Amino acid sequence: MVFIQQVLVLIAWLIGVVVRRVLKNRMTMSTASATLTGLAGLWGGLVIAGWIFDSGDLWKPGMIGVAALVALVVVIVVSLIAAYLHPRPGLDPISEVARHGESDSLEFKSSARWNMRSGKRDDAMETVIAKTVAAFMNSGGGTLLIGVDDEGRLIGLGPDYATLKTPDADRFELWIRDLWGQRMGTNAATLPRLDFAEATDPQDGYERQDVCRVTIPPSPRPVYLRGPKGKGEAELWVRVGNSTRRLEVVDAVQYVSTRWPESVRVSPWTRVRLLALRRREVPTRLPGVVERVLTERERSILPASEEE
Repeated sequence: MVFIQQVLVLIAWLIGVVVRRVLKNRMTMSTASATLTGLAGLWGGLVIAGWIFDSGDLWKPGMIGVAALVALVVVIVVSLIAAYLHPRPGLDPISEVARHGESDSLEFKSSARWNMRSGKRDDAMETVIAKTVAAFMNSGGGTLLIGVDDEGRLIGLGPDYATLKTPDADRFELWIRDLWGQRMGTNAATLPRLDFAEATDPQDGYERQDVCRVTIPPSPRPVYLRGPKGKGEAELWVRVGNSTRRLEVVDAVQYVSTRWPESVRVSPWTRVRLLALRRREVPTRLPGVVERVLTERERSILPASEEE
């Protein structure tokens, strides 16, 4: 049964990739959404195929063919409906955006996982990408261009693509959303929008030379960054001018209470931890408990004897 599910997921993913390539700019669904829609279409197609062929054998070529055809139609129809209901807002060409130079809402990165200096894959590069996206979400939003150097040249994602099993934009998007999901949580990973354009100053020795634009909206709740594979202490990153900064505990508490007051929840344990941190006066790294920080208003609820 597990093997059958894996095969169906693979077929659904292939259908989603085909539809994305056919519809191109009209496609507003992500690869993950298209895959899930294709999977639902496959199961529905298998039911229809079983009724047509009066058979429960999933491996009959006719059964698989009918199911795949139904799934293809479902993905196309759902994609067109999604594009009609949620059209993409107009975006300037990536080459035009890159000419503006970096700012508090625009950041350039040459790669997402390849260290240009050492000439090999580097996990630290992935962390930088995750930090930047988290910081934009915790601030006013912004745009991240990956495959663009500091001078604004569109050098492409050739080295990054070379580290993937399938060197193309769809696989890159799957990988980077998985990275965000591990480091920031699944909900946050769905917020950014990705689109790609051809590199105008491609690097030598690589076939595919795309540039990725990540359009990042402000998050409706705090986004905390964790270490590789979702481990380690949570950290709150924000944009300060043209840079990305990590906030210390007390600063993070104040920032969250001001920006997202409705997201704050108080617990007795949180009060104890906060009071202990205030008395230590030397905040270190952001603990996980700060995900439920006190607001300034809620701190005033504490008895006067507990205040410093």
